[in-house]
Amino acid sequence: MSKLTIKTGTEEDSFKRGRRLAKAADLGERLPEERILSFEDPADVMKLITATRLALFRTMKETPGSITEIAHRLHRDRSAVKRDIDELARAGLMTVAEKVLPGHGRMKEVRAAASRFSLQAEIS
Repeated sequence: MSKLTIKTGTEEDSFKRGRRLAKAADLGERLPEERILSFEDPADVMKLITATRLALFRTMKETPGSITEIAHRLHRDRSAVKRDIDELARAGLMTVAEKVLPGHGRMKEVRAAASRFSLQAEIS
């Protein structure tokens, strides 16, 4: 996936978007390579996208790696980085996949789920 949009919106907005995508799929149209993560409350977006997690996302976008490698690059505690990765993966911003290292066991490789993301918030 190339683009992820994080935005605020209502439940009805999500259903409208879903109906548009379903109609396009039924017509055989190509669907956009974009994922939209929608929150009703802008405060929830602020809880997910902190300055620390934004730095983590930027680091992962440049060079994927193991949790330990990422913690080392960011000069942060491994357990704190893991907690942030777990939250971002739950939201769909990162992927964590187990990778076999020939002769050396396994590692969890963390990657950004998109090459870029945009934040959009409407406060009314």
